[in-house]
Amino acid sequence: MAVRTKIAVVVREDLAVWQKLNVTAFLTSGVASGCPETVGEPYEDASGVKYLPMFGLPVVVYAADAQAIKDAHTKALAKDLSIAVYTEELFATGNDEDNRAQVRAVSTEELNLVGFAVHGSRNAVDKALKGLSLHR
Repeated sequence: MAVRTKIAVVVREDLAVWQKLNVTAFLTSGVASGCPETVGEPYEDASGVKYLPMFGLPVVVYAADAQAIKDAHTKALAKDLSIAVYTEELFATGNDEDNRAQVRAVSTEELNLVGFAVHGSRNAVDKALKGLSLHR
């Protein structure tokens, strides 16, 4: 029997709406590329038009304050989950190379996280994110 997995995104609750959407989009792209097993088959409509594949499982989005994000990130690291991160500094960059440099310049403990995404077993994801509220 296959292990049941889950994708979850945690976004800092005090961000502007456009920032929350941007962070969520970037983080889920990290899960899709880093965990290709999460992506289903391409779509096709009745007219034969083909569409890109999407995740084959649900994505749950949580909102949290900065400290709760930091705490959940620490738990996710301890559970060896696949993780994508987005730091506040990435709002000021304009390309992937600069984004990676911004993250690389800071230790794990000092990351100024505005969000992160995880993929792993449902049990491990649930334990890492226990106590967080679903985004409204």
